[in-house]
Amino acid sequence: MSKLGNDLSKEEKKLVRQMFWRSQTLYVSVNPAKQGANGFCYSMMPFINAFYKDEDQRKEALVRHMSYFNTTVPMVSFIMGIAASMEKENSEKEGFDVASINAVKTSLMGPMAGIGDSIFWGVWRVISAGLAVGLATSGNVLAPIIFLAMFNIPQWLTRYYGAFLGYSLGSKYIEKLYSEGLIGILTKGASMVGLMMVGAMTSSMVIFQTKLSFDMQGETVMKLQEMLDQIFVGIVPLLLTLLCYYLLKKKVSITTLMLGIIVLGIVLSALGIA
Repeated sequence: MSKLGNDLSKEEKKLVRQMFWRSQTLYVSVNPAKQGANGFCYSMMPFINAFYKDEDQRKEALVRHMSYFNTTVPMVSFIMGIAASMEKENSEKEGFDVASINAVKTSLMGPMAGIGDSIFWGVWRVISAGLAVGLATSGNVLAPIIFLAMFNIPQWLTRYYGAFLGYSLGSKYIEKLYSEGLIGILTKGASMVGLMMVGAMTSSMVIFQTKLSFDMQGETVMKLQEMLDQIFVGIVPLLLTLLCYYLLKKKVSITTLMLGIIVLGIVLSALGIA
């Protein structure tokens, strides 16, 4: 493991390795509301059980890591390592800003996904496939195995060492930020980045296109979608998102909201509105 993680105790190294193996389950159980939250929480359990002796604190930590999480797989253990180091700080210091843990997690999802997808999906996958296809066309039966090995081994190494890197860097810099009183600035900045990312996801994932138009003497005089776009592009998805957020604050369950949106979509489609 080179020099990476040499400053960690034997117990901490063991916990990081457990986290790494558990991280393989990140997207085993996925739903639109949580994505990889179940796998993330499961991966953090060794640290939670080790750092928190009080049962209520463990419950709070488990609930904390059941929040929405979604990033590219090769980079996930780095974020997990940082989150684990922050949980350690929280367990050792009174007054630690607990909100900073999820704020940092959320702010890292987008940047890490951009890096991981660009390197592994955009570049390395193409290189691996190109080599494997060349071998396959020449009749080499090992071509599929070579592709899987070339593509997956670097990912596993990135995830393994990323776990140690995230935990080591996180514990050092979070402690420094805490001692210098900068944890509040970190929390605010991370929250802003996280909100920007969620806003970008909303604009790209929540889609509504109406087919309604108004005709006069057989000619279309106004298309409702064009009029809405002139007022504010994406105004209906934005209003729908804000409505869902409002209902969530009113303790309406996620399942109820999802079923309501599905029914609404079916009705609008059946009526020829959207």
